[in-house]
Amino acid sequence: MDLHKSKKLNKYTKISLLLFAVSIIAVLLFVFDIINYANKPAGSDKSLKYVVVEKGQTFIKTAYSLKESGIIKNPKKFILYALLKRYDKIIKSGEYSFSSSMSPALILDKMVQGKTYLHKITVPEGYNMQQIEALISEAGFGTKESFLTISSDASFIHEKKIEALSFEGYLYPDTYFFSKGESVKNIISTMVDRFWSVYSSKLEARAKEIGFSTHEIITLASIIEKETAAPDERPLISAVFHNRLKLGMRLETDPTVIYGINNFKGNITRKHLSAKTPYNTYVIRGLPPGPIASPGYESIEAALYPANIPYLFFVSKNDGTHYFSAKFNEHNNAVRKYQLRK
Repeated sequence: MDLHKSKKLNKYTKISLLLFAVSIIAVLLFVFDIINYANKPAGSDKSLKYVVVEKGQTFIKTAYSLKESGIIKNPKKFILYALLKRYDKIIKSGEYSFSSSMSPALILDKMVQGKTYLHKITVPEGYNMQQIEALISEAGFGTKESFLTISSDASFIHEKKIEALSFEGYLYPDTYFFSKGESVKNIISTMVDRFWSVYSSKLEARAKEIGFSTHEIITLASIIEKETAAPDERPLISAVFHNRLKLGMRLETDPTVIYGINNFKGNITRKHLSAKTPYNTYVIRGLPPGPIASPGYESIEAALYPANIPYLFFVSKNDGTHYFSAKFNEHNNAVRKYQLRK
């Protein structure tokens, strides 16, 4: 090979190497630019905005919906970053909460991990199924009709090991978090599972020890829950009811009467007290057919461990507490003092 051809080949080699080096630098600059973009938030606003990623939604649509919500600035770079990470095919569907103060990298990571926004539902102690249904539907889950259908599904009730005709009393009062789109059935199932995690085998054994079924204890606990909000009074209220049951006396508790009245307006009357309903403990003897609300742990515990006292009566003192007595004459005096004078 002559000298001229050799020089010409060297020249082409140098040019090729230079072009290759330029290409490498260009790629590195491109990657650096994308990574720099991914780690830099679009803004400083920390207020949350909500974005829903539907099942089967393309990543391109997701990127542009983030742009429209003001969460990211450059959807094309967001897409390229996801392609570099190979995340574009593995994001999870659901509802997410983001802010423009979050970096695109963090936003993408949340979607890949499926860290969806969770809706908070707090069920207070003493709420009945109708009130719980309202909480669930107001939070955006299902309808009243779907709740009533599922909560009275005999096979589902049996599946959850509840020996009753509904889930009344077994939707445990607590704070729950659910993702958008969660089914009403799963929500009910979670609440019942929480009940069984609280109502341990020890408590179940205690119920048998004192001659009660689980259903009877939860029924009694629900009445105790509705009768007082004072924790130290619960064992006393429980004692009154246990003593009455042993003597064959009617429980005569207003919350059971109210539960049996459709569209109760807030004023209990003599007519209500004499109405023949399955829940009117002024008319029936023993416990009503089922719980009237969801009791908390303290009320369940009180139903299982009543105070060792002879009380048979109690009357409201109009300050959130009650006056307890063992004798009818003493009770009548308390009624005159705290109720009739009012």
